[in-house]
Amino acid sequence: MFIPKENRIAVFSYLFQEGVCVVKKDAKPATHPHIEGPSNLEVLMLMKSLESKGYVRITFSWQYNYCYLTDEGIDYLRTYLALPPEIVPATHKATNKRPEGRDREEDKFADGGRPAFRDNRGGGIGRGGGI
Repeated sequence: MFIPKENRIAVFSYLFQEGVCVVKKDAKPATHPHIEGPSNLEVLMLMKSLESKGYVRITFSWQYNYCYLTDEGIDYLRTYLALPPEIVPATHKATNKRPEGRDREEDKFADGGRPAFRDNRGGGIGRGGGI
């Protein structure tokens, strides 16, 4: 399938920025919902082509293709788009080690374990405790 160069560059740059791309298995939409320019069919065919070369890993679920960029794909797109090595996809950027919220160091079950296992009545039927 012939895909215009500007559409190919738009898909490749989106894939490199995000690191992932979701494509519905539907040839009818005129445009892709996240990428400006190419049709959904063009994006689907480009992802299939990249998968056959080993640059993308595709998981198919519920009529959607989830395309994940591989390390070889990052190298290929970096050379194709002429990007410096400092630029990495969003999926490869370092994030905070610990999200904001409660501290994990505090022991919320310090008073004797989990609430369901504090009961020492002896168990139920078939547990060996009995009456």
